Amino acid sequence: MNINGLDINYIDFGNKKKDAIVLLHGWGQNIQMMQMLGEPFKKDYRIIILDFPGFGLSPEPKKVMDVNDYTVMVEELLKKLGVKNPILIGHSFGGRVSVKYASRNEVKKVILLSPALKGHDKKGLKTKVLKFLKTVPGIKNLESWAKNHIGSRDYKAASPIMKQVLVKTVNEDLSGDAKKIKAPTILIYGDLDSEVPEEDTKEYERLIPDCGLILYEGCTHYAYLERLQQTINIIRNFIK
Repeated sequence: MNINGLDINYIDFGNKKKDAIVLLHGWGQNIQMMQMLGEPFKKDYRIIILDFPGFGLSPEPKKVMDVNDYTVMVEELLKKLGVKNPILIGHSFGGRVSVKYASRNEVKKVILLSPALKGHDKKGLKTKVLKFLKTVPGIKNLESWAKNHIGSRDYKAASPIMKQVLVKTVNEDLSGDAKKIKAPTILIYGDLDSEVPEEDTKEYERLIPDCGLILYEGCTHYAYLERLQQTINIIRNFIK
């Protein structure tokens, strides 16, 4: 479907007469990463999963997008599909878009899977190291090495435009948006998550008026997959 000049790949299945569950994937991922969360609910819910622009089968955007741009895209897609008051499930970056969406639209429930609240990329560290290397005679050859070895894996794997998108999206603070969420919310987080600091998770719990935190011990940034059946059970009990 074309949304504001963006060709968006999505799947829409399940019970079209029931409430819609909208699943939003994380950075560098695609529909398949969320489909296993949607399948168990297709009998009793309408399931919508999309590839964000620049991921899966959705082409890269021609201009740099931020969290708001991605949210507007989701809003327009759901409007065209006739979806109102959805249940949102978002992992990581998809969780950040879910926060922005829920802050200004009616939603029934929100399930956030390891979303960051504020920017935590390593660009600051990288900039300091590069400046230091430029001041030391004889080791300029290390500068190119540093550019490739300092910073997130996501950043290094991205195309030029998606690198700009990543920098723009991860640096946004969603604290103000989190405060505006009125829907009941649960947040699932793995205590071994190396991508999102634990303080972000606790801050989300504090900022969102009706929010419960569920901690998965011994799990990483992909906690929802590492304990898939537990996650499905939690979601089923939360949304019924």
